[in-house]
Amino acid sequence: MILDKIVAHKKKKVAEEKHQLSLSKLVEKLDCIQPPRNFKNSLKKENQLTIIAEIKKASPSKGVIRQSFDPLEIAEVYEESCVEAMSVLTEDKFFQGSDDYLKQVRKTTSCPLLRKDFIIEAYQVYQSKLLGADAILLIAAILTKQQLIEFQRIAEQVGLYCLLEVHNEEELDKVLEAGGEIIGINNRNLKTFETTLKTTEKLISSVPKNKVIVSESGIHTREDMQFLQKLGVNAVLIGEGFMVAEDIGKKIRELRG
Repeated sequence: MILDKIVAHKKKKVAEEKHQLSLSKLVEKLDCIQPPRNFKNSLKKENQLTIIAEIKKASPSKGVIRQSFDPLEIAEVYEESCVEAMSVLTEDKFFQGSDDYLKQVRKTTSCPLLRKDFIIEAYQVYQSKLLGADAILLIAAILTKQQLIEFQRIAEQVGLYCLLEVHNEEELDKVLEAGGEIIGINNRNLKTFETTLKTTEKLISSVPKNKVIVSESGIHTREDMQFLQKLGVNAVLIGEGFMVAEDIGKKIRELRG
């Protein structure tokens, strides 16, 4: 499965990064980092679905999604469109992302920033803070409950929020047991890559009302937004829908209605 290949590559990558900058040296550098922008609060608005807009060049299933890819230009459009938060892909091989994209965007926007990557070691949590993230993605499909608990504890210590991503009931149970506060329901089937909002519809009833719920993937129309809002979703994470749009600002206005 593609997820296994991504994780295998990520293990090698993290080992190289540790060799270049040890954990102790990395942690020392965090002393001068600014406090986080409030990712969690930015996603909660009365009677409005908030948007986490993603900066994403490519995907494993579709290759390059946006040919004229300029992360700063995209971030500028998102900022002008008043999105509530941004997600920046930093995975280099399968999504053609970069840590530099996150560092650059951090300097040019006031939005809370989510580092979208495959976090499998505690080292990456500290690293995310150094890169300028306000929040990190923790994917239940590749982490144990104990890892979810540990990574959230470290994130809290360094001043990061966590979006815990699930695809099914088993993963949802795991993140709730691990104390997740922001729950991302990914509508993409990891085996077939097909998306359906029925995944959110199916799982949302099992999420306690005091959690912040984010629906991810497969959101393309105003009708999709209205459907998710009626379900009780707080926010949507949209990447491909914006990346394929000729006019991103116009697409955001269309989804907001």
